[in-house]
Amino acid sequence: MAFKPANNIQDLQYFGEFGGVNPSISDSSTYTFLSAKTMFDTFEGNADGCYLYSRHSSPSNLYLGEALAAMEGTETANVTASGMGAITAVLLQLCGAGDHVISSRTIYGGTYAFLKNFTPRFNIETSFVDITNLDLVETSITKNTKVIFCESVSNPLLEVADIKGLTRIAKEHNLKLVVDNTFSPLSISPAKLGADIVVHSLTKFINGASDTVAGVICGTQEFINDLRNVNDGACMLLGSTMDSFRSASVLKNLRTLHVRMQQHSKNALYLAVKFEADGLKTVYPGLKSHPSHQLFKSMMNHQYGFGGMLTIDVGSIEKANQLMELMQNENLGYLAVSLGFYKTLFSAPGTSTSSEIPEEEQEQMGLSDGLIRFSVGLDADIERTYQMMCRCMEKLNVFEKEVPSI
Repeated sequence: MAFKPANNIQDLQYFGEFGGVNPSISDSSTYTFLSAKTMFDTFEGNADGCYLYSRHSSPSNLYLGEALAAMEGTETANVTASGMGAITAVLLQLCGAGDHVISSRTIYGGTYAFLKNFTPRFNIETSFVDITNLDLVETSITKNTKVIFCESVSNPLLEVADIKGLTRIAKEHNLKLVVDNTFSPLSISPAKLGADIVVHSLTKFINGASDTVAGVICGTQEFINDLRNVNDGACMLLGSTMDSFRSASVLKNLRTLHVRMQQHSKNALYLAVKFEADGLKTVYPGLKSHPSHQLFKSMMNHQYGFGGMLTIDVGSIEKANQLMELMQNENLGYLAVSLGFYKTLFSAPGTSTSSEIPEEEQEQMGLSDGLIRFSVGLDADIERTYQMMCRCMEKLNVFEKEVPSI
């Protein structure tokens, strides 16, 4: 039977303390014990079902973690205060002094900065490679390599990782494959393709309201237990704890993720097809021109489409900024970072979300200063949106075409 992640979320049944259809929110930082021995056992990690302190776990956080684990098909999950809180905890749990990480060269700027600038303080080194070149990935492995890190769909260039191929390499060399699935929730299920650990920034599509910063780590029960260990667990000791009220909010929004992703994907595909036909340099995994189009199709859960992210290149940062400002003035979206909102968000990643990457490295990976990243919204009339965007582009001579009438 095919893996159907939205069904796994829908089949979870939670009741509130008084029979509410939403689980009660645990508004406590600490929890009482009926005996001193139970408290001792909990500190030793031997009291399943008992709560100790909300930095360790809380009912609200566990509800959300269970739902996200069901979505990704992992044994369990641990939610964190941000996506970076998830990524940094995982990498520091898996790596110590002298260890080595292989990472995709096209990743979120914050992740890049952590691996490039921060982890060397702990003598953890990283090789940034073209993750789509499996031979290069394998030849980059050293005796100290512990982790292969990638994004299912990379930020911002929308490169697609061959998760099955990377899994094969990781297993042959006894490495952990960690996949950031933020750009493609539901569309791709990395754990089902062999990934050991899946992380998300819940801030983005999963929450979908741009009102919460949160993250999650999905993996085995053993690994999540290690992260929560009071003596040496990265989640426990680094303190990236998610607030219970935010957990409850994300859980409610998670239930509509399947509907939202279908609309995000439908709208993004429509715009991508139109933009490409207009002669714009357009990148979207749903286009046949995308070099990994067939790879994405082979991995995807088809009902959720190719995701809500696309890019166009208008040639220069000046023109990119002018176009984004004009589209915002025309109420077509917001000039803002992040993604997954009901409204389209657009930014020039070379000077924003990827600005941590040096210019020469941006150039090597193909990130031009005229690139605009679109997080396509939930527009009910995407044809109207496209026509209005065309008018903006024509005003700035982005392309030569006759604008269709509305």
